[in-house]
Amino acid sequence: MGRSSGISLRNIMEKKRHHEMVSVFSVSVSMALHYSSTSWSMKKKMECFENEELVDMNKLNSKRRHDSDDDETFEIRKKPRLYNTVVDSNEPAPGCSKDKADALRKENPSPTQQKLEAIPEPVFKVPVLSFSTSFISAIFVNRSLHLENIKFYGFDMDYTLAEYKSPQYEQLGFDLIKKRLVDLGYPSEIMHFEYDASFPVRGLWFDTQYGNLLKVDAYGNILTCVHGFEFLKHSQIYEIYPSKFLPLDESRVYVLNTLFNLPETYLLACMVDFFTNSPEYQTKETGVEGGGLFMSYKSIFQDIRNAVDWVHIHGDLKRQTVENLEKYVKKDNRLPMVLSRIKESGGKAFLLTNSDYKFTDKIMTYLFDFPHGAKPEDPHRNWRSYFDFIVCDARKPLFFSEGTILRQVDTTTGALRIGTHVGPMQQGQVYSGGSCDVFTSMIKAKGKDVLYVGDHIFGDILKSKKIRGWRTFLIVPELVQELHVWTDKCQLFTELQKFDCMLSDVYKNLDSSAKEKPDITKIRSSIRDVTHKMDMAYGMMGSLFRSGSRQTFFSSQVVRYADLYAATFLNLIYYPFSYMFRAPAMLLPHESTVAHEQRFKMEEPAISRARHSGRVLNTAQTIDVTDEEMNNLKMDRLSVREQLPHMRPNTPTHITHTHDEDYDPDEESPDETKQAQ
Repeated sequence: MGRSSGISLRNIMEKKRHHEMVSVFSVSVSMALHYSSTSWSMKKKMECFENEELVDMNKLNSKRRHDSDDDETFEIRKKPRLYNTVVDSNEPAPGCSKDKADALRKENPSPTQQKLEAIPEPVFKVPVLSFSTSFISAIFVNRSLHLENIKFYGFDMDYTLAEYKSPQYEQLGFDLIKKRLVDLGYPSEIMHFEYDASFPVRGLWFDTQYGNLLKVDAYGNILTCVHGFEFLKHSQIYEIYPSKFLPLDESRVYVLNTLFNLPETYLLACMVDFFTNSPEYQTKETGVEGGGLFMSYKSIFQDIRNAVDWVHIHGDLKRQTVENLEKYVKKDNRLPMVLSRIKESGGKAFLLTNSDYKFTDKIMTYLFDFPHGAKPEDPHRNWRSYFDFIVCDARKPLFFSEGTILRQVDTTTGALRIGTHVGPMQQGQVYSGGSCDVFTSMIKAKGKDVLYVGDHIFGDILKSKKIRGWRTFLIVPELVQELHVWTDKCQLFTELQKFDCMLSDVYKNLDSSAKEKPDITKIRSSIRDVTHKMDMAYGMMGSLFRSGSRQTFFSSQVVRYADLYAATFLNLIYYPFSYMFRAPAMLLPHESTVAHEQRFKMEEPAISRARHSGRVLNTAQTIDVTDEEMNNLKMDRLSVREQLPHMRPNTPTHITHTHDEDYDPDEESPDETKQAQ
């Protein structure tokens, strides 16, 4: 069984390696990058794949062109001689036409071609991304969602509607936090630290006990461990964490999940490195000691955390931001267009942000500061007119539980009006605080009527999904770089697959009777080298979503709580508001590595849930019976049915699950409702 599975996996992986086009543009199930496809240009790539016209992957990196609108497009560049990434001795000469080359190959197939033709098709072909401009414009799907059923589109402001420029904005936050710490009594030497954008990545854990930054998988298994600026070796990690595992204990672990956490992440590393290596301090297991004083890593973390909060609430971060909007905030004329099209489609848009009204008004006024409205011929409009409802000071994630008092905001002064707001919410009016219960009741929204768009995996996405059942759309600006590396460094992913095949080959003829122990040292070393190169292509801490073939904690959170995700919410403009985002199948290893063409006979007795006619199902066993015995059994059952309302469940005659739809199949579908109107 082990050998057959290994051979099947090897064949599949070799086929995938040969079809390198799939390796570049498809996204593995484990990475959960699911997408929809529509455009002609990428369909042509699929046609090449299906016709065995393989393009040299070293020449297939997407060529980006910038037109007057700064849109990105793709071109497929083929070398005249190469339809096969493996060069054989009888390969057609350079300049040979495709028809002639095909005829020559058919008459005299190369050994490589003969071998490839013998390889079975992959078990499951992952759909390849197709899009009219570029994959950066795509929206990726974890759970199917039909925009036709969305009645309310909610938006966060910070890092969603307002995308702050990186690394300029992180540098500003980093400098302000440093200054605050020095004001609190920390050594002035820390002011010499400069923000390094290549180091931090979202989703890291900070272990407040030992002062380590940890990159972990979905279950708390440690993938990378950094103490200050020192990346710990395998043996060093085991000394601190004997199982290379740490449970998510909120009293010990702080998750740095947001984009606002990036300066904080780097400053934590700076401070730990400074105190650990300073000659004035002695390193202890859980902190440092100097001048008769002990500073635990936890106290250092708490001081940094308090400094971050102070900078955001009382410090100069907001003031410097609004005074230098062009320097720190991106502006895109597609913003009013998206919101206007939502209303044109019959939907309603609302703003739900934790920022106060004064800051929100200045940021939003800048974002909508165009001489025209949603279209060049439309007059300019105030930003508030694009939203049906506006809520500031929401205090998410508290908003999704008990919340706070809902109050009106005086848009002239920014002051809160006395008393709790009652009655329906008015368009153009700005509100402060409130709770999800009160808000949804006033706008008459049900859970799955709402698609909420935000960047905060916990405050925006997790709580709105887990507590209120809202549909969720996560904004991940890092996707731009992630996809660039995914395509630009495609050869590294291909190499990793090659070593997986080699590892399978080593064991393919061995079973439990084998005494010899294959030497896989070189293969394991090669896998580690390639994994390191892959990680470093993203930055010092590697990819946001993975480390080698392992998903990160952040990645698992995206898969679990984000129905959709994209680099920017502006990608909505490329989809009709009747669009159905459908998630591809999530295959388990036994489904993705065993070909459908393979057949085997189940041995008896076997565990089976199939119901067979002519067989008696017993709690202990399944036995064959004669026709006479079956008739007697039926008579017995007739008498039993007089005593039991139902002897067993009936096999369903119609579909019992509608996970791809948001409405009850027994009710009218959205299309039927529209037709009736």
